[in-house]
Amino acid sequence: MGSKNKLKRFNENATFSNVFQPTREEVVSDSLALKGKWNSDFFKNNNPIVLELGCGKGEYSVGLAEKYPNKNFIGIDIKGARFWRGAKTAVENGLNNVAFLRTQIELIKHCFDENEVDEIWITFPDPQIKYKRTKHRMTNSEFLQNYKKILKPNGLMHLKTDSEFMHGYTLGLLHGEGHEVLYANHNVYNNAGAPEEVTSIQTFYESQYLKINKSITYIQFKIK
Repeated sequence: MGSKNKLKRFNENATFSNVFQPTREEVVSDSLALKGKWNSDFFKNNNPIVLELGCGKGEYSVGLAEKYPNKNFIGIDIKGARFWRGAKTAVENGLNNVAFLRTQIELIKHCFDENEVDEIWITFPDPQIKYKRTKHRMTNSEFLQNYKKILKPNGLMHLKTDSEFMHGYTLGLLHGEGHEVLYANHNVYNNAGAPEEVTSIQTFYESQYLKINKSITYIQFKIK
């Protein structure tokens, strides 16, 4: 993407009422005005809050928002030029139950209060295969504890990925640490019992993977 395109998207993001781009200092100092008030001050309802971490273009957040109008969705990514597409689509389609937050995933505990979030989706994250990159894997122990701080008791976690490595690493960690695995499958589109929200919504790259018969894996779990 050219720098002019990026600048155009950044400028357009600033005009969208569903996009929030706090500074790192604002987040770290717990000065984000919406922390603990996402429902009351933005969504204006008490519906469940669902996050998509590393939302990319925001396709999944928008797809979930369209499918579940009685839930509130927040796509989170550090790259605003990417989720511009999702934010713009939501505005154009009048979807008032989806927002986008530009911040780093490791700062998520500063963006939401304890027990403010009902579900978290992690869709097609970078598997960070090299051992020295373990600390950056979005399902490592430290990240899971950060998620637990903002999730309601019994809040759901979802991991959808094309990476067998990420699937296996996460499944092993969950079992090893005593978390509750509710569902796990190495080829979710080839399983008649797969949850509908997993197979009925696809990102662009996911659809490309499926065309070449690449397996998509999925885990649903609770953090203990």
